[in-house]
Amino acid sequence: MESGGNILTLGENLTPVVNQIKKELPAGLEIHQTVNQPEVVKNSINEFVRLLAEAVAIILVVSFASLGMRSGLTVSLCIPLVLAIVFTCMKQLGIDLQKMSLGALIISLGLLVDDAIIVIEMMSVKIEQGWTRYNAACYAYTTCAFPMLTGTLITCAGFIPLGFALGSAAEYCSSIFSVVTISLLASWFVAATATPLLGCRFIKLKPKAAGEPDLYDSRFYRLFKQTLIWCLSHRKTVLAATAGVFFASISLLGLVKQEFFPASTRPELIVQLKLPEGASLKNTEAAAGQFAEKLKNHPQIAYYTYHVGEGAPRFILTFNPTFNKQNFAEFIIVAKDVKARDELRISLNQWLNEALPGVHVYAKVIRNGSPTDYPVMLRVKGYDHDKVREIAGQVAAVMSAHPDTTNVNLNWNEKSKILHLFIDQDKVRNLGITSQTLAAMLQTQLSGTPAAEFRENDKTIDMVFRFDIRDRKYPSQLKDLAIPTGSGSYVALDQIAKIRFEAEDGLIFRRDLKPMIIVQADTKPGVMGADSITHQVYASLAELRASLPLGYSIELDGTAEESLNSAKYLAQPVPAMIIVIMILLMIQLQNISKMVLTLLTAPLGIIGVAAGLFLTGSPMGFVVQLGILALFGIIMRNSVILMDQIDQHPAAGETTWDAIINATVTRFRPIFLTAAAAILGMIPLISSIFWGPMAVAIAFGLFGATILTLIVLPVMYAAWFKAIPNSRPVQTITMTAPNHPE
Repeated sequence: MESGGNILTLGENLTPVVNQIKKELPAGLEIHQTVNQPEVVKNSINEFVRLLAEAVAIILVVSFASLGMRSGLTVSLCIPLVLAIVFTCMKQLGIDLQKMSLGALIISLGLLVDDAIIVIEMMSVKIEQGWTRYNAACYAYTTCAFPMLTGTLITCAGFIPLGFALGSAAEYCSSIFSVVTISLLASWFVAATATPLLGCRFIKLKPKAAGEPDLYDSRFYRLFKQTLIWCLSHRKTVLAATAGVFFASISLLGLVKQEFFPASTRPELIVQLKLPEGASLKNTEAAAGQFAEKLKNHPQIAYYTYHVGEGAPRFILTFNPTFNKQNFAEFIIVAKDVKARDELRISLNQWLNEALPGVHVYAKVIRNGSPTDYPVMLRVKGYDHDKVREIAGQVAAVMSAHPDTTNVNLNWNEKSKILHLFIDQDKVRNLGITSQTLAAMLQTQLSGTPAAEFRENDKTIDMVFRFDIRDRKYPSQLKDLAIPTGSGSYVALDQIAKIRFEAEDGLIFRRDLKPMIIVQADTKPGVMGADSITHQVYASLAELRASLPLGYSIELDGTAEESLNSAKYLAQPVPAMIIVIMILLMIQLQNISKMVLTLLTAPLGIIGVAAGLFLTGSPMGFVVQLGILALFGIIMRNSVILMDQIDQHPAAGETTWDAIINATVTRFRPIFLTAAAAILGMIPLISSIFWGPMAVAIAFGLFGATILTLIVLPVMYAAWFKAIPNSRPVQTITMTAPNHPE
């Protein structure tokens, strides 16, 4: 497909062309489809549209239920405006709709209405306090626009490691940074411009009459104030408990399973057949044909293709082709759906092991992220082939003992059968035979030598001269091959050479110029956390690794190694991310102490993340790391808005103690509503195989962090600035503004 093309359009145009070519093919030639990428993309887009619709519906329910019909309508109208801006920018920047960009849109969806909710909530409060809609809109803009922009930029800055990191994993997900940044900036722009305008048009709340209780004088707010005052009064206890829970959550993360990237939801099942080393292409073709007969008219299979002596070509970035080998065959089976694919994987594995006992069988699905052959992989390397093979055997034994591994094997193990000729040079010289003559005669008699050419139209076919198959089929007859001498007579081959049948390494993998064997295994059905299994096996080999000779090593491989490398790559831009966030915080807060307090709130999200992953059994992987980055930005964004509100109250004559309490109470509803929108917007994603762990991390992390932001941040602020309780009761100060014509 040409650059910038639409694969759905390509699929539509390609179908009639292929059908026409099939009609014109000569007898014996057929065209079979390996995969249908347009159909896969179409299903992915349909899934995104479904998730988008569900998330939008949930956010609208939150908006209407919490803000009322007219205010909720105002928020809902902001969503199409933001999406229109986002899609326009993506088109101009050449960002295609693919798995990562669609996922970034879903990540951003829960945040798209946050700024609009904050503005509408502020306007509603001021209108209820007697302000006109015009003054309320102006106040919401002047009060919230700059803090919201700072918070938005901080959230975007949290994705800097992903946007500028190196490595294949970061390259795979690099569009997330661009799409999230565009989405959040568009959200802020709409919230700062269109939302106040729409609010003036649609919000029609009545000011509270004299004698009616204030909005913040309800039973819930009184209870929240009491809780907040108790926490402020017992700040040492609260801070110590928070620190204890935080460190406990760090320990809990160690119990969470690790999986770099989950399996994809594509319908393809890859089945690899590997015969013993040295097996002929004919034997491989026979085994593949036997398996192909099993697949014909299978009710769970849409279609399939297979390759003998070679692997399938790369049809997707995350699929690694296998180089040509005579003892290898690979099937690409397209199941009717993901459920059928998983059932096929189990049933076909069992049938193959029974029907082809001498063949190593491996059925796998395409994985997301960097392509790897097996989920559990360790590599052994050293100087001597046999020593490396011996160590690899010990590693394989330990790996086989793990309860969650199956199909443990080595990427090269058995030796190939080889025939060696040891020529008696004295005899051949006396007989007038040279090594070149002997080699040419053996080539002619066994493999054949082109003797002439046959030309038909524009084609040329070699005419090969060689012995009949009966004379060269059996190795036992090689000794009787007649070799011409210089005198014109013939001598048997075993008269001038010793023939030995031996075994040698037909294939040697090397790494850092050393022979290397990969010990690899699959996980049992339903088992997640392949990286955790790899690390457990690696830890079990500690004694063996310590006893290895100099120059020999056992190292992580596959997704476990890729995960560590990606973490290192992601960590490299982190200092730049921290500097950017600190600059933004200093511009907004203009106080080093407040900047430090805001930074300290970000790690609080780990508490909810650890609890959520542990309770749901979701693995820690690359997408969860993305969720944590987004979570840190959201938490600091809420902290900036709360800190800015605290700074506004002393100007109205409040003490620091009153300012902390009143500002927290004032910002409770917008912070809670935006968090609820983001959390509930993640619900449709939880069922996704790929995005589910990230949704769990964001939902649980934000839930816990929101509570801690509304409780722990005021306590940290009070402890840092030594706020002292007042003797007079705490009162909420209501700001007034002159009326302006509607």
